[in-house]
Amino acid sequence: MLDPFYPVQVLADRTVLALLGSEEGPAAAALNFFIYDTVKIILLLFVMIAAIGVLRTYLSRKRVKEWLMRGPPGQGNVFAAVFGAVSPFCSCSSVPIFIGFMEAGIPLGIAFSFLITSPLINEYIAIIMLSEFGWRITAAYIASGMTIGIVAGMALGRMGLEVHLVEDLVSPDEDLEDEEYGSMRERVDFGIEEARDIVGKVWRWVVAGVAIGAFLHGYVPADAIQDIISRGGVLMVPIATALGVPLYANCSAVVPIAVVLFQKGVPLGTALAFMMATAALSVPEAVILRRAMKLPLILVFFGTVAIGIVITGYMFNVLQVVIIG
Repeated sequence: MLDPFYPVQVLADRTVLALLGSEEGPAAAALNFFIYDTVKIILLLFVMIAAIGVLRTYLSRKRVKEWLMRGPPGQGNVFAAVFGAVSPFCSCSSVPIFIGFMEAGIPLGIAFSFLITSPLINEYIAIIMLSEFGWRITAAYIASGMTIGIVAGMALGRMGLEVHLVEDLVSPDEDLEDEEYGSMRERVDFGIEEARDIVGKVWRWVVAGVAIGAFLHGYVPADAIQDIISRGGVLMVPIATALGVPLYANCSAVVPIAVVLFQKGVPLGTALAFMMATAALSVPEAVILRRAMKLPLILVFFGTVAIGIVITGYMFNVLQVVIIG
């Protein structure tokens, strides 16, 4: 599949070669990762936030909020999870979109469903999993990711956690009045201005988060991770989840890691739990989330999603023989 960010990869490769004189070794891997992901995430964020901003000019924010809250329980969470599944965001680049939802007055639990599902499921993961694991496992994985996003979002939304949001993210109803736009140019200008505003608020957190992820990517040996997971016994799934959280990898890199673990004898559910934790939860994501949430809410969010991943991992281990046939 053609990578739309191939020019960014070329830029990263050439910069690493110019600065270090080699593309081999942990330092080169870390620097390459940092350059590629930083540029890619910021570009992707700007374009997507601007596009969503233009779309928002056609929608009444107050009516959207009322519709999401008035519908059957979970309706808004389902729509948010579907949007997350079809959007091409990793855990770090999902956070500014989440911030945009909060500034638009979207309920917290619904915004969480997007934040959880977006990095867990996207076209990259689906295509690679389909080629590596087959359609049954891929379909089961997508269903489990959607379930985690919807159920966890609904649970978090009922806990009254809004008090742990950074104050300037909470939009009272009186701030949701909609402006009138007379031309397409005005709508585009609004989208661009919104993208500048949100990216301007979070870019430092993105850089800091990706820097941590780049260091881990370059210097944490994969063999050590596989060895620790293999020795976990009945606790392999929570250990794999806990090991996945500190790491950070882009979507196309997550699935091959799970494949290698599975091929080396790690049970399917354990390998998938590691993959899901790496994709959906990471230290870099927590750093960026600090712009939006206070620490207690970050801990509750990570804990809730981690529990969902652990349960899913054990479920896949139990069903492994049936699924693979």
